[in-house]
Amino acid sequence: MRIGIDASRALRARRTGTERYSLELIKALLALETEHEFILYAPMRVPDRDFRTPNARVVIIPSRVPGGRLWTHTALGPYTWRHRPDVLFVPSHVLPLIGPRPSVVTVHDLGYEHFPETHPPRERWYLRWSTRRHVRVATRLIADSQATKNDLVQLYDADPERIHVVYPALDPDFRPEFDRTRQLTVRRSYGLPDQAEYILHVGTLHPRKNLARLIEAFALVRREWPERQLFLVLAGSPGYQSSLLYEKTRQLDLDKVVRFPGFVRVHDLPALYAAAACYAFPSLYEGFGFPVLEAQASAVPLVCARASSLPEVAGEGALYFDPLSVEDMTAALMRVLSDAELRAQLVAAGQANLARFSWPQTARATLAVLEEAALGVGMRAC
Repeated sequence: MRIGIDASRALRARRTGTERYSLELIKALLALETEHEFILYAPMRVPDRDFRTPNARVVIIPSRVPGGRLWTHTALGPYTWRHRPDVLFVPSHVLPLIGPRPSVVTVHDLGYEHFPETHPPRERWYLRWSTRRHVRVATRLIADSQATKNDLVQLYDADPERIHVVYPALDPDFRPEFDRTRQLTVRRSYGLPDQAEYILHVGTLHPRKNLARLIEAFALVRREWPERQLFLVLAGSPGYQSSLLYEKTRQLDLDKVVRFPGFVRVHDLPALYAAAACYAFPSLYEGFGFPVLEAQASAVPLVCARASSLPEVAGEGALYFDPLSVEDMTAALMRVLSDAELRAQLVAAGQANLARFSWPQTARATLAVLEEAALGVGMRAC
């Protein structure tokens, strides 16, 4: 069987969750022992040696539009219509308007429906249009979590038997033990004193991440513990309305203790996690939430919103709070930062939770969905 995969997102130099999902899943699929052939479609030359395997070939489809915009619809779609694979898989993007059937697409989340005000109107319109189209035309859909599957069924009336929940997994670079010299080097490169404690959050500075409330909670923690050298590190590229976070930091007189390092280099992230006092994940909505696993793998206590898929993913390895309550968030942060026994319990539970996630397992489950779609096997519930 010839399995075509849109690899465009996997090639981006700056990878957020969906791009990392695409890259790691493609690598794991190619590593499986299977007789299937994988055809990877890309708009540019592929530098990643992991894609060069005996059962895979890369097809470069140049963009027809200056700047590479609309590559999926103007390049990938027409090419795969003429040279049809047995199934087309789009892991982190949208299905082309004109393209082959059968097709499988991963839907990562529907947060724009729950919190529409956190997305620009044009982006919100496009997300609704593309996801509704996926529900209508894709042969099968993969959801990152049961929470996302439930949203597809409840909000878009999707057939639950066509939706398969397949969990993503963890980058192997994250681990509990890390070189202390490397930690100090990374600390200093991001302006953090050697002995300072810091609360970490990693992700695009976007309203849905609920970082304004986290900054307010941090201000309350600082007020209670003025003697502690405590910082808040909000690592990630600027996003929609991120200027409001900078303004809030100034209003609360936190300029010297809140760090906005921007996009953190991939090779710096494990050390940045490992040295954190705790990881705070206040997000209002997540389709999965890679930082949950990254914090747990780094043996960092996780303080997490009780929202959407996060309890499903974090399991017992997190201290939960109401993401709409600054007071509840503040109390959770203070508990973790002051209770060594609780921190140890959370770390141990987080480490145990990781056993549920692996890229080989994700790849095998994804391949089963692709085979089912290509071979026209009867629909089944997840």
